[in-house]
Amino acid sequence: MDAGSGECDVAVVGAGFAGLAAARVLARNGVDVVVLEARDRVGGRSWTHTTPMGFTVDRGGQWIGPTQHRLQALADEMAVPTFPTYTSGEAVEWRDGVRHRYAGLIPTSDHSAAAEAVSAILELDLAAQEVPLDAPWDSEGAAELDTRSLGAWLDEHVEAPGARSMVDVAVKAVFGAEPPEMSLLFSLFYLHAGGGLSNLVRTTGGAQERRFAGGSQQLAVAMATELGERVVCSVPVEAVDYAADHVVLTGHRRDEEATGAGGEWALRCERAIVAMPPMLAALIDWSPPLPDPRDRLARGMPMGAVTKVHAFYARPFWREDGLNGQLVSDSGALRSTFDDSPPDGSHGAIVGFIAGDDCRVFDSRGPEARHHAVVSELERAFGPDAARPLEVVEQHWPAEPFTRGGPVAYCVPGTLSQAGPALRRPVGPIHWAGTETATEWCGYLDGALSSGERAATEVLEALGAG
Repeated sequence: MDAGSGECDVAVVGAGFAGLAAARVLARNGVDVVVLEARDRVGGRSWTHTTPMGFTVDRGGQWIGPTQHRLQALADEMAVPTFPTYTSGEAVEWRDGVRHRYAGLIPTSDHSAAAEAVSAILELDLAAQEVPLDAPWDSEGAAELDTRSLGAWLDEHVEAPGARSMVDVAVKAVFGAEPPEMSLLFSLFYLHAGGGLSNLVRTTGGAQERRFAGGSQQLAVAMATELGERVVCSVPVEAVDYAADHVVLTGHRRDEEATGAGGEWALRCERAIVAMPPMLAALIDWSPPLPDPRDRLARGMPMGAVTKVHAFYARPFWREDGLNGQLVSDSGALRSTFDDSPPDGSHGAIVGFIAGDDCRVFDSRGPEARHHAVVSELERAFGPDAARPLEVVEQHWPAEPFTRGGPVAYCVPGTLSQAGPALRRPVGPIHWAGTETATEWCGYLDGALSSGERAATEVLEALGAG
């Protein structure tokens, strides 16, 4: 689509996994579809990057685990191999200023606290099974569950500070948010959608089981390549005017090659799929304004806060000491890490996350403070060799203008039970996609794919083309 005006059957807003999956379904069914992406790249929260020193790094979503069947099918179709996350050896726990080594899922320096943490996680996972995936707002006692926060539930069920610290680390790693910020109903739904908190934090047999050789974004690039000129980047949608039988999207091109008056463009279509988190979709100028439930979603579904950090080394030296690169810490910037080295071990890499309040605190201190904290904490966990990284790369997602946080949007108390049905409900000719609308693997790449396919099916039915 050149600067100026154009027409198509369906416009898809967002070229992440959800938008590209939707467009592929539509295109394969003969629908004239155009994908509009604000960034100068495809992939959304999946972004594979080559660092200045030549290391390949996944700045966003990167793992695949069991039961993520859509993501695995896409990888198979695109001939993208996967390899297991390195888990041999022991992990490191940093607790009360003391370093411990442990084997298994939960740190064991305090056996009583570990047992209480495991009990709480299992209780959460069992409660999550009672929340229906397609309509969590229909759960028994949904309004009461929604008015409470996950933090309030933990306050009542976890007594030992050590146990609470373990659970909080897991929650922050998964959601990029603090337990008191999130609705208990939403938390239970999300855990059910991903197989439980124990599954979401696990490597072997869990959500971090495998990685993509060459990075995850290549799957998005492959989908975009199939779609060809239907995908247009650097065209943020600024305004949407819609009626029962048409949609007009307008904006300004961001690239320097735009032609016309200020790079203005307009696209008219019969239907549109918006593949964005509710908060970001609400930043578009809608005419007429979106219904109140959609506004409530925008106000009640903020993005999490996470900075993803990679430290690169000449070799994965921690393996020589019988360590697997995993860290669980009760203090500091990095509360959790994983071995992110390539499958051949040709260099070493540790990936860690600064999440929730820690992300906000270290954001205010600036990149130099974050760098110093990361390196010093890796040194205390993995030894003096960790103090000399070849390169440290961070992705501060809250500063990314077309994402504004991560890894996922979450519901604050009182949102899901009242506005949740609007997540997927079309507004006239407007349909909604994005991993936040998924009923399985919500918040993950697999959920993004299923959400796009679901939205495309809705559009095909509306067009009578299914």
